Amino acid sequence: MAGGFRRGNRRRTPKLEGRGELQSMEREGPFKEWLGMPDLYRYHLVVDGEAYSYQTEDSELPVQIGDRVVFRYKETKAGNWVDRNSLGKAIDPSEYQ
Repeated sequence: MAGGFRRGNRRRTPKLEGRGELQSMEREGPFKEWLGMPDLYRYHLVVDGEAYSYQTEDSELPVQIGDRVVFRYKETKAGNWVDRNSLGKAIDPSEYQ
């Protein structure tokens, strides 16, 4: 497949980056979207007072309430959706040894 090939001359909108303290987390699911697909879990996250939704196949997230997190997201009519596999702990270089 040719790299960098795009149809049309539209500029892709850059991903937004979120960063802050995870204040709350609720899990829904598992959901079965279609036959043969793994179970999906939907998380409702609140980071620094902003609400986000995150959908993944993992039943447990790698972050806990109170952690500093960083992620990419996009704004939609249904709210802010965190990109798959982009949620993680933010590392502060001054504390890293």
